[in-house]
Amino acid sequence: MAQEYDLVILGGGTGGYVAAIRASQLGLKTAIVEKGLLGGTCLHKGCIPSKALLRSAEVYATAKKSEDFGVEIGEVQLNFPRVQERKNQIVDQLHRGVQHLMKQGEIDVYEGIGRILGPSIFSPMPGTISVEMNNGQENEMLIPKNVIIATGSRPRSLPGLEFDGEKILSSDEALSLTELPKSIIIVGGGVIGIEWASMLNDFGVEVTVIEYADRIVPTEDHEISKEAARILKKKGVKIVTSAKVLSESLQIENTQVSISAEVKGEQQSFKGEKILVSVGRQANTENIGLQNTEIQVEKGFIQVNEYFQTKESHIYAIGDVIGGLQLAHVASHEGIVAVEHIAGEKPDPIDYSLISKCIYSNPEMASVGLTEQEAKDKGYHLKVGKFNFRAIGKALVYGEADGFVKIIADKDTDDILGVHMIGPHVTDMISEAGLARVLDATPWEVAHTIHPHPSLSEAIGEAALAVDGKAIHS
Repeated sequence: MAQEYDLVILGGGTGGYVAAIRASQLGLKTAIVEKGLLGGTCLHKGCIPSKALLRSAEVYATAKKSEDFGVEIGEVQLNFPRVQERKNQIVDQLHRGVQHLMKQGEIDVYEGIGRILGPSIFSPMPGTISVEMNNGQENEMLIPKNVIIATGSRPRSLPGLEFDGEKILSSDEALSLTELPKSIIIVGGGVIGIEWASMLNDFGVEVTVIEYADRIVPTEDHEISKEAARILKKKGVKIVTSAKVLSESLQIENTQVSISAEVKGEQQSFKGEKILVSVGRQANTENIGLQNTEIQVEKGFIQVNEYFQTKESHIYAIGDVIGGLQLAHVASHEGIVAVEHIAGEKPDPIDYSLISKCIYSNPEMASVGLTEQEAKDKGYHLKVGKFNFRAIGKALVYGEADGFVKIIADKDTDDILGVHMIGPHVTDMISEAGLARVLDATPWEVAHTIHPHPSLSEAIGEAALAVDGKAIHS
């Protein structure tokens, strides 16, 4: 029997399940169709499991230098199966929490693959959802007034470097390693690649990063990239930039793989036990029935308006499947805006320049707003303040004095245009800068927010003072 809904969401990842909860709050009868596990990539193959591993790597690295803190614990040993067990426990706990939220919101969950049908006996418009059930039972037919596509993305491979789960890994497969390799080549020095490089280095793996651009994390401010490379190299990570991987040179042997890259006109060869390919993610737009609609797809991503409506005005799309900032917190907010628009709430469109971005490597990186180069390209007259963590007492207490906070402001209006951080716990500090951007704050306003002492956040206040040459501790 066909079931009628106000809203059916294809995909129960972070964007999808948050949209479902908001729809429930607004009184919409809602269903989610999810072929895997509620929580999606973020909970099961991305944000949460990778951060659990990063935390274990951080603890291991800290334990190895415990004598610096006057703590003698003898030889430190890594129990990697226990590391994985802890990661799985965290994921399982959060997964149960999402399941509880679905029951609490009276949101129906269909476990299977949902496909959009064209006009049919069920509806004169495209949008009826046929669910191929995971349990093999007869397809369920869902008739919604509105649809949100939140099918997410998957790791992108390179021609000639297709994932085999053994020697050539995606980040999905790397999360399930049962033992650590002695060495690894990471193809791609973006956000995910650098998080893995940091983590594996802290675990004691010999890491080589090969990046096509002329610097790692190339979407970050150039000074952040430079400092990240300096710190990672100091820790023993080999970083090769301006390098084009030659996939045809790949050789796989029993105990190692080798590959060459063209580096600034010269060919270099690299060897390791495994290769991790980290060159971005591609949207999951296949096999969901888009061909039965007028929905437009360009460069692999579904095209939407500011309220996330597709060409079919009753079908919306959010998250990684529309491109842009492929971040869990972005997908969640996109879902909320889409649902509120469906419900007639007149939400404000998202200003993506106000969204904070985080990299959870060691050192951490975080940013919001324009980089210095982006601001220059837009014609702003700039003033820049920068303050190093080495002058912050709390950073020295932590034994993590590398890094800095950088604030970029408009010389004409005094508005803060961008804030960029690298160093200890900056992913926990960036929201202050995010709020400053939302409120169109000036460096003066941030500087006159009295930051507690001793705290890492003092670096934000000092950087704000530094914009006008008034930093106290430099």
